[in-house]
Amino acid sequence: MDLRRLSPRYFVSPQIAVEDVEAARAAGITTIICNRPDAEVPPSHQAEAIGAAARAAGLAFEALPLTNQTMTPENVARQRALIEGAEGPVLAYCASGTRSSVAWALGEAAHRPADAILGDAAQAGYDLGGLRPALEQIGTRSGQDG
Repeated sequence: MDLRRLSPRYFVSPQIAVEDVEAARAAGITTIICNRPDAEVPPSHQAEAIGAAARAAGLAFEALPLTNQTMTPENVARQRALIEGAEGPVLAYCASGTRSSVAWALGEAAHRPADAILGDAAQAGYDLGGLRPALEQIGTRSGQDG
């Protein structure tokens, strides 16, 4: 498992397997969010399998499959609410971790400057520079300085 820290409470990873759930728990993760649509993976890696393993390990599990078409303001808000409502650190995963990073970044944009968000993403190995205009627009609407 390639756990990458975007904030003290939010980590992302490329696709995880059932075998990775215990390592996530040992790392302090309390909630796992699946951002990968089941159609992209075999049954052994679908949300139902990972969710069952997470719950068996005492972790909360949520499925919020994201694609370019479903990266809506409503789903971004839901992702943020899942993070904020978690009892502790959250791990979100998708194919590479990028969708999970994008959802986080868009959710952060009303609360933090774009430079800070992009810097955190870059430190985790994700170049989200193409999101700058969207992050700045969200930030401007909320009173943030891009």
